[in-house]
This record gives sequence, C-alpha cells and structure tokens, in this order.
Amino acid sequence: MTEHPGFGAMLARLLDHRELGAQELADRAGLNPDEVRAVLAGDSPSQELLRQLGPALGFHAVDLFILAGLAVPDDMAPLDAMAAMGVKNMVTEAVRLSTAGRRELLSLVRSLPQEERCSGYASKPLMPLADGPGAWVIRMLQYRNLNWTGMAMALAFVTPTYLSAATYGVIGSGRKELTPRLVTDFAALLGIDASDLAALTGVDLTELPPPPPSEAADAAALLWEARRLSAAQVRHAFDFARSMQGDSDDTRFTEPPGSDTC
Repeated sequence: MTEHPGFGAMLARLLDHRELGAQELADRAGLNPDEVRAVLAGDSPSQELLRQLGPALGFHAVDLFILAGLAVPDDMAPLDAMAAMGVKNMVTEAVRLSTAGRRELLSLVRSLPQEERCSGYASKPLMPLADGPGAWVIRMLQYRNLNWTGMAMALAFVTPTYLSAATYGVIGSGRKELTPRLVTDFAALLGIDASDLAALTGVDLTELPPPPPSEAADAAALLWEARRLSAAQVRHAFDFARSMQGDSDDTRFTEPPGSDTC
C-alpha cells in the first residue's frame, strides 16, 4: 500500500502550482498564518481548518478531508446511499438535454427540500482502497454518490474515458496508475481544475488541457447538488429530465455515445 505523503506536502504542491503563499492563503481563509505553516510543515490539519481552507482554495471541504486521509463528517456525506443508482441515471440522462435543459434540471435539483438524514453514510467498495492518488479520486466520486458502475457510465458519457466498472476498483486499489488523461477526465466530473488535481496527485500533465465540455461541467454540478437528495428525490429529478425529452417508456442507457477507450 502506498504511504500517504501527508496533507501538508500535497497542499504545498498546490500552493506552489498556484504561486500562492501561506500568508495569502491564511488571509483568504481567516486563519492564523502559523496554523497554515504548521500544516505545511507536517502537522495534521484539524477539521475546522479543513472546513475553512475549502472555500479559500475553491475546493469542496469534503475533498480536502479525503485528501488528508481523515474520516468525512456525516454532514458532508451524501444523504442517502440508496440514491446511487438514480444519480447515475440522472446524470447520463442529462447529457441528452440541451444546455438550457440541463440548467433547468439543475435548478430543480437545487429547489428540492432537504430531508432528514436517517443514518450515517458508508460507501462499500468491493475491494480495499489504497492510500494513494487513485484512491483519493475514487473516494471523491464515491462521496458524490457514484458507485463503480456510476463512475464508469458518467465518465464515459461526458469525457473520452471509457473503462469497465471494475477498473475503477483497480484504480482505487492502486494497481492502475493515474494517467494525465484520467486526471483530466476525473477533474472534469469532480468540478476541479485539472492542473490543480494534477498537482495534488503528483501527475505531470504533458500539456494544459482545454476547459471541460459544458456537458461535463453541468454533470459535475448535478452530482454535487444531488448529494443532499434522497433516492426518491433523485428519481423525481430523473423523471423530470426524461419528461423534457418526451420519453414515456422506462428504458435505460447501456452504451455511452461516441466514447473512446482509455
């Protein structure tokens, strides 16, 4: 199993990439600069520090918890693990919509009321995850309520990456390295800048990738907003997306359009 490099080392790579100093980051986050410097020197970050660093860095705090190797607090986890199947279907259905249709779907998802959490969230990988770059991105996607099949379909529909569901488990176990292509496409679905994710994971991008297509950016936004929905609410959003297409049957996609192997 790969040894975790430490959150401080990863944060240092990101700050170096952005040409951002500890003082400026502390000012943005409302932190004492000594707290930031201590983390950069190897101290473990506190939960409160990670929560404050998220907005200052333009990251979701849950992703920083994952990168730091810490347990994700319940208030940052998806509401309903049973919504995973519906989330996958909603995202792949959204690809069929126009830009305006996707924005309307996103507006609906955001408007749905927050339901009460009934139990803690627990992702259930079929094989152990390592403690390295592949595992970090897989966990990030799991905390957007995507299982391996959901990852396979979502990536295949909105990026050039077309892999079997089981391959995402192999990536998470550390037996398949992240490539520049994978980092770029994972970043698109996570709503993270590809060069930032490359800096955090230590993958060298041979060239700066173009901005992700609008379908990928909208899918990333849908995934994030749908984390707080129940399975029934996600199904409602899926049905709404299909109604905009005029579909009346209960068909599902089985093959993504125009995908390339990776």
